[in-house]
Order: sequence, then structure tokens, then C-alpha cells
Amino acid sequence: MARATIGAVSRWDERPLVGRGRELAALESAVDRAVAGRGSAVLVAGDAGVGKSRLLDELATRAADRGLRVLTGHCVDLGEVGLPHLPFVDLLRPVAAELPDGAAGLFAARARAAETDGADLDGAVRALRPPVDDGRLQLFEAVAAALAGLAAQTPVLVLLEDLHWADRSSRDLLRYLLARLTDEPVAVVASYRSDDLHRRHPLRPLLAELVRLPGVERIDLAPLPDAAVQELVRGLAAGVPDRTVDDVVARAEGNAFYAEELLAAGLAGETLPWALTDVLLARVERLSPPAQQVLRVAAVAGRRVRHELAAAVGGLADGDLEGALAEAVHSHLLVVDPDGAYRFRHALLREAVLADLLPGERVRLHAAVAAHLAAVPGAGTAAERAHHLRESNDLPGALSASLEAADEAGRAGAPAERLQHLEAALALWPAVPDAAARAGRGQVELLKQTSAAARRSGELHRAVALLRAAQEVLGPDGDPVMRAKVHYTLAQALARIEDQAAAVRETSAAMALVPADPPSLARTWAAATHARACYEVGRREEGDAAAEEALAAADVLGLDSAWADVAVSLARSHGGNELPARLEEALVRARRSGDPDVEMRVLFNLAIVAYEQGASEETLRWSDVGLDRARELGVEWSFYAAELRHLGVVSRYVRGDWDGSLALADRLARVPEMAAHVRAAGLLVQVGRGDPTTAGRIAWARALVGRLDAHVLLLLATAGAEIDLAAWTGDPATAVRAATDADAALRRLWGPERLAVVRLAATALGPVGDAAAAARLAGETAAEARWTTAGESLLALGRGALADHERAVGPYGVEAAAWVARMEAEAARLAGRAEPTLWSAAVEAFGYGHVYEQARSRWRLAEALVAAGDRDAALEPLCAAAETARTLGAAPLLAAVTALARRARLELPGAGRVVEAGAVFTPRETEVLALLARGRTNRQIGSELYISEKTASVHVSNILAKLGAGSRTEAVAVAASRGLLPTG
Repeated sequence: MARATIGAVSRWDERPLVGRGRELAALESAVDRAVAGRGSAVLVAGDAGVGKSRLLDELATRAADRGLRVLTGHCVDLGEVGLPHLPFVDLLRPVAAELPDGAAGLFAARARAAETDGADLDGAVRALRPPVDDGRLQLFEAVAAALAGLAAQTPVLVLLEDLHWADRSSRDLLRYLLARLTDEPVAVVASYRSDDLHRRHPLRPLLAELVRLPGVERIDLAPLPDAAVQELVRGLAAGVPDRTVDDVVARAEGNAFYAEELLAAGLAGETLPWALTDVLLARVERLSPPAQQVLRVAAVAGRRVRHELAAAVGGLADGDLEGALAEAVHSHLLVVDPDGAYRFRHALLREAVLADLLPGERVRLHAAVAAHLAAVPGAGTAAERAHHLRESNDLPGALSASLEAADEAGRAGAPAERLQHLEAALALWPAVPDAAARAGRGQVELLKQTSAAARRSGELHRAVALLRAAQEVLGPDGDPVMRAKVHYTLAQALARIEDQAAAVRETSAAMALVPADPPSLARTWAAATHARACYEVGRREEGDAAAEEALAAADVLGLDSAWADVAVSLARSHGGNELPARLEEALVRARRSGDPDVEMRVLFNLAIVAYEQGASEETLRWSDVGLDRARELGVEWSFYAAELRHLGVVSRYVRGDWDGSLALADRLARVPEMAAHVRAAGLLVQVGRGDPTTAGRIAWARALVGRLDAHVLLLLATAGAEIDLAAWTGDPATAVRAATDADAALRRLWGPERLAVVRLAATALGPVGDAAAAARLAGETAAEARWTTAGESLLALGRGALADHERAVGPYGVEAAAWVARMEAEAARLAGRAEPTLWSAAVEAFGYGHVYEQARSRWRLAEALVAAGDRDAALEPLCAAAETARTLGAAPLLAAVTALARRARLELPGAGRVVEAGAVFTPRETEVLALLARGRTNRQIGSELYISEKTASVHVSNILAKLGAGSRTEAVAVAASRGLLPTG
């Protein structure tokens, strides 16, 4: 076999670094933080050729000189699909022997049992299950632990180049690592081409999210100034004529790579072309024909090409190949990697060579590469073979390779790539006459499998579209049993995107296709799914009939999974004191059946029932049991596992475990869009703590709400956080808008079952009541009337939602009762009435376990007691609220409690000494301030105090100066917040 024998060669990469002092200093600051034991990350953006790689090379050299371990990974452009985790395989391969036990084989294909086959399940039932995650969280955590382990020995610098080509799994892993390694001595620097990021580029949303993470910054590499390009050109070659330098500077337009290529072409005595492609190819065309052939092979092969592939595909004798490779390397067109593979010095060079190939030549080379990969075990992956087979127009081969690549991606824990490969196979299907024989399955079955992969990746809308395509393929004359299975599988997916009406239509169609007698698996599941769908739209009698049929058939057929599923639907629909016991019986049957989807549904319902009853400890117990079980089954991001995670986040927030709530919300490898409410649920903690990044996170969530119209839980989490933030920032208009918009959406989606509106209305009433009170204090009657009207509209929304729920559903639980008490107390405050009794009721109602809202209610209770003249009684709830705020780290609440203590002149522990008004104002100024608070003009003040209008004006000016206020209204507000406003 031919072997590479090229030795060390000079490298253009040794060119001087110019014009990047500021950017290099910023990158070295990230290295400094790693040396100090803290994690950091920098995203380096710039146009192709602007100097990103050279900057990272310089950083790597300096970091290595300081004793850091430098790990470098490169992303690869393989078209629409990529090799999962490739850049991380790249960077960890050199240190594989040093990784902790169990991590050395981190990226080996990990065969995993797809799902346990229950005795009562056939392939059709297994298709109903939620997708298997294949251990992505464990895989990502293993990578994080490996890097942390290396960093424990010496700080680590991770360099990722060409992030714009990163596969989806690598993007997800990067997101996870940047969130996970914040406290480890690891600096991550990733570069990407900003000019490649079109509007729909998959990297764009990731970048928008990453820059909001703590410790992550972005550097934009602008084109070099002319002086820096001149310095670069003169540093590359001595004695360059001034005319050549000026020509290169003018044409390079600040791009370092363009400057190098223009200089190289110019020094060879060639006419400098206008287009960069011509510049790049000018150097290629100076090579011998064998060297040009090597470059063509390398361009088709991909980012890197091994000697063996070049020998097999290039058609050159061993001696000619050696010479051709040496010529290409010494001409600085190819460089030799440490492992002996060859790569283009710059991706643009490869693109130019590839673009210059004639169509027939490109097809022939792709076919030759594909043949080599197929003939030599281990030479490449199925994904690479599929790419080359597609490009060589071998569509049957590409179909087979795509299916094989999908299987490999599944074993490697890369569900997104599995979906891409399956969709590639579907796209090829019409062009391959014997597609079914090659695939070993029909088109409908492949569509169902691709739909399952879409659900596994969190692409629920895509899953729906694929199942609808399966219906079109089956047509009205297709096999009735298969059509029924597609109908009820589609119904389950539709229900998960909140399209209940469409789900009922699909289950009705399934019921019509298969008879009830004799009992069958398809009919039993059709009836079970129909019962659930009917209950969701209020067709209770029809749902009961379908449930009874499904239960009876499940008993006859021994279908424990179907029996448990129906039992959950019945128990939730009918309720009663025996509800938890019936659910636990369903759990036993679900576990016996081996159906993970049904088991997770039962566990979720056990948790949500406990939550609705105000049993937060029991909620946490079941949510943790469910998440542990999901981890065991490999279904951590199936629908019900995501809902259990959401419940865990919310329950920890309610119980006051805010650190645990945030940790669970952010413990993600990738957030599927339909599970974004899990992360959004953590926004309430961020708002409650006054996190300055909260507004950006809310904007991210709000954008998703606009795109995912029917995602109610995401809508509620976002609206709740937005209203809470508006309350603390004094923005009543935003609070009213958010609550009103949410109510309109919930009316459309949930109809009378929109009880959550009570919470939104009660929370929004807080800032509206504040605005009305401030206007009342300043004597601004028009503003007071406007805010009072806005508050009354919120009350109408809340009370209307409550009445509709009681009429359509029945009684409500302890959580809703607490928010009702809060809403009525806020109604009294809106009207200007101090009602300590109502606030005491709210405090007691939130005593079911909502730590933060009970503290907020105590703050308002103290405020009402002060307004009612009972300052002594206000101290106890105020102290309790302050203690809770300190424990939670709830800075805005603590600030509000402290301000109230100062206004009321109450000695709050830890709040500092209360300053008396007499220490700030003269007695006359105190009198004037009291009249200012009542909205009096200077003339009215003078009349009431028997002083001239001019004297009153002087006192007012003195008051504004002492308070640092710019207006009379602001002076009153500042004095009130500091406890300096006269109360007599």
C-alpha cells in the first residue's frame, strides 16, 4: 500500500499576525480567567479569510507557552448532514489515553436496545411510544466531565474552528458545555464565518442564546485597515515592490487571506484577476497536472483526505502521487495534519477547486471516493458514503447508505442526525425503483419511523407533517388497519401540539376503519386514543363509551399498556378521592407492559395531581421518580418526561428551592422547541432575583411563543415572567398587555379551562395598583382613573376565567384559591382601600407551600397595616417577608420590603437606621412637602401656609434639591420611598 513520506515543510501559517492586538488581548483575557480557575468562552466572528484561524493559532501558541493544554477541533462541511460530534472527536482524540476511566471510548458507537418489547406489543404499538433519547444527556455530561478532569491537572483551552459547519449534535454539545463548565478552568474559543450565516442558518439562534450566557462574549473581526495589510504583505515577502503592495492592499479590502493569495499570484508574474476564485485558481493552475489532480481529489473528498484515499482515487502511480502531494504542500495549498492527513490551507481554496470541476469529472470522482469508502472497512462512515453516492448520482446506493447512516446516528446518540438521514432517504425514495426492497420496509413504514425520529428530536410539527404524508401515500383505498394506526398515531402527535379538535377527527377516522368485534390491537388503541381525545374537547359521554370498550378489549387481549392508558384518561376525567390510588394501579400495569410512553404518562399524572392538590413535596417525589425512570429508559425528552421536568422546575420554585429550580431548567443538552417551556419556567427565578439578563431571556421566549402559537405552557411561563418583571420595574402598561394577550390566546386554545388567567391577572394587578396609588398620591386624577379602569379590566378577566372554570369543570384546587385571594386583595388596593383582612387571607392561602408568593403577600399585608394606621402590627409580616427574600436571594422583594420599612419608619433588622424627616427637612419644608403630596400648586401652598407664592417656590426648590428630584411628582415619590413623607 502506498504511504506518505513527505517531511516537514514551511507553512504560510507562520505569517505575521498584524492588526489584531485588541482582539488578541480579549482572547488572552479569557485564557487568564481559565488560569484563575474560572470558565469563559469567546465567539470569534468574521468573514471568510479575514484572519480568524491565524488569530486562533497565535492564541494557541501563547496559551501553550503559558502551560495550558490546547485542544483543537475542526468542523466539516458535508452538505445537509454531518458527522455527529466531529469537532469534539477531533479535539479529544489526542488526549484519549489521558481521559478518565470510561471516557476514552466516549464517541464510539454505543449500541442500545431500542425499546423493550412487551408481550402485548407489536411494531405498530411500539411506533406509538415517545422517541428514545439514546443517552444524549449522559454523553454530553461525560464530555464535560472529561474536560473538567483534564482541566483539574492544568487549565485547558478549547479551540473550535468553522462553527458555521457544525452538525446539530455538535452545536447542542457546545451549548451544554458553555452552560456546564462555567466554574471549571476551561476557556472555549469558537470561530465562525459571519458572512455564511443566512437568515435561516441553524447557527443563528444558537449564537443569540449563547451570548446571553454568563461568561460568553463575542468578538467581531472587522477587515484589517490598509496599514495592517501593508504590514502583512511586507512581512510575507521581503523586497515587494511598492506598486505590488498598493495593488494587493486595494484589491484585498482588508481580508488577510485575499491579500496572501493576491500577493502569491502577483509574485509569480501573473496578471492579478479581479475575482477571488480566479486568484485562488491562478496558483492551482501553476502546479503540474498530477498535483492539480491531487487537489481535485482532495476537494471532492472533503475537508481532509488521507494518503490512502488519494492513492486509490487519484489514478496516479505511487511515485507520481508522492511528488504531486509534495508539490501541493510546498506550494502552501495543502498542509499536513499531525495524524498524516492532508487538508486545504483554507476552505475557500477547496471551494474554488470544487467549483472549477466539470460536472462529469465531479460525478466520477465522487463515485470513486464512494467506492473506496465502501471497499475499505473503517475508511469512512455511512454518512460520508451517502454524501458521495448522492453527488455521484448513485441514488439507490445513496438510499441504502442514508438508512445505514441513520442507524449509525441512532447508535451514536444523535437523534437530529438520524432524522436528517431518514429524511434524505425519503427524498430519494421516488427516484429509486426498488426502494422498498432496498430499505426492507415500505414507504409508509419509513414515514412512520421518520416521524418517530422527529418526535425524538423534539420536532413535533415535523412529525405531524410526516404522518400526514403517510396518509397521502396510503390513500383512501390503503390497508384499513395501517390507515387506522396512522390516524391514531397522528392524533397523539396533534394532541401534543394542542390541536385537540384535529386529534378527535383522526381518532374518529381510526375508529371507523377497524371493527370493534373481534377485539384487535389496532381497534383497542384507536378506542383508547379516542377516549383521551374526547375528554380533552368535553365530549364526555363519547369518551366514556370509548374508554369502556378499550378497557374490555385490553383485558381480553392482555394489553396492559392500553389498559393503563385508558385508566389514566378515565381517572383524570372523573377525578375523586381515589384518583391517586387508581393512577398507582395504572402504573403497575404500565410497568408490566414495558411500554415507556404509557409509563411516563402515568408518572406525569401522579405528579400533576399532587401539584393540583397543593402537595408540593409529593409533586417533587413523583417528578424525580419519573425523571429517574426516563433516564433509565432513555426517553428523557419524550413528551411526558419533558412535562415532568417542567413540573420539577415549577415545584422547586414554589417550595423555595430556587437554585434547584434553575439547575433543573438549565440541565439541558438541547431544548426542543416544544419543550422550551422547561427552560422558560426558570425565568420566574431570574425575575425574582433581579437577574439583569432576564429581559433578554424573556425576549427569546416571547419569540418562540410567536412561532409556536399553540404551546400553552410556554405562553404561560413567558407571560408570567414578563408580568412579574413589569411589576418590579414599574411598567404597568406591559403587565396589562401581557395579561390581556395571554387571556385572548388561552380563550382560543383552552376555552373555559383557562384558570391560569387568575394568576396572570392577580400578578398584573400589582403594578397597576402601584400606578393608581402613585397617581392618587400626586393628585393626578386622570392618571388614577386610567389605571383604575385598566385594573378593573384585569379583574374582569380573572373573575371571568374563574366563573367559566367553575361552570365547565367544577371546583378548583388550593393553588387557584390562593391566587383568587390575592386577586381580591389587589382589587381593594386598586380602589385605594387598605384591607389587612384580605391580605391576611392571601398570606394564609399561599401557606399551602408557595414560599415566595406568601412572602410577597406578607409585604402587601404590612403595607395595608401601615396604611390602616397599625404600624406595630406591620413589623412582624414585614420581618418575615424580609427573611424569606434574603433566603431566596429575591433582591427586588427585599428592596421593596426595605423601602416600606423606611416609609413607615420601622426598624427592620438588616435594613439600616431609619432617618427621621426632621434630619433632612426644616419644619416648614416638611409642611410644604405634605402639601406637595396632595398635589397643591405653589399658590395654593402659600395660601394654606400664609406665605407668599415666591417663598413657597423657594421651599419647593430646596426640597427637590435635597431629594435629587427633577420634578414635584418625582420628589413626592422619592420622599415616600425613603420614609420621609409626612403621615399626619
